Amino acid sequence: MRLTPDVLMQGYATGIFPMAEHRDDPEIFWVDPQRRGVMPLDGFHASRSLRRAMRNTSFEISINRDFEGVVEGCADRIDTWINEEIRNLYIELHHIGKAHSLEVWEGETLVGGVYGVVLGAVFFGESMFSRRTNASKIALACLVDRLGEGGFKLFDTQFLTEHLASLGGLEVSRATYHRALAVAQDLPASFTAPPLRSPQEVVQRMTQRS
Repeated sequence: MRLTPDVLMQGYATGIFPMAEHRDDPEIFWVDPQRRGVMPLDGFHASRSLRRAMRNTSFEISINRDFEGVVEGCADRIDTWINEEIRNLYIELHHIGKAHSLEVWEGETLVGGVYGVVLGAVFFGESMFSRRTNASKIALACLVDRLGEGGFKLFDTQFLTEHLASLGGLEVSRATYHRALAVAQDLPASFTAPPLRSPQEVVQRMTQRS
């Protein structure tokens, strides 16, 4: 079956996501991990050093300003699962409002970002990248703040890496994930409705909640 945006969204709705072995491999396979990575929207852990970096940074944040640039940044590594077909599919999803990006800028230079797919109140985080110290951590902090205010209930990170675990990410069983997915995908949420906040505003909100 040829992958289309509709087929891709049907896959997400059932708890699976696509990958390729590497950039030049034309074959795409579906993945449904036994242990699923999630980021609790009320459990993001910003260390003291990260909070200090967010207060003092000159980075600026945007959403959906350069979706293709974020995907290219995520694919710009030796070992990547983003082949040309996957890249093009996510760009198509972005054009129909089903995929979004959050960018980190240093002046006019894109230095970090994260992108993912939206279905109801679920955000499926696909990948993130960083070309400056703390850029991906700041992107993730700003993303979690946006998802929480936008009404999202489930932030799927697919796998749990050491990087995500250090920021509060957890692993849950496949069954637990599928139950949460079934509920959250039918709830309303908006990625674009919340106001755009600077890293300084996001860390201030963190401090007020803690």
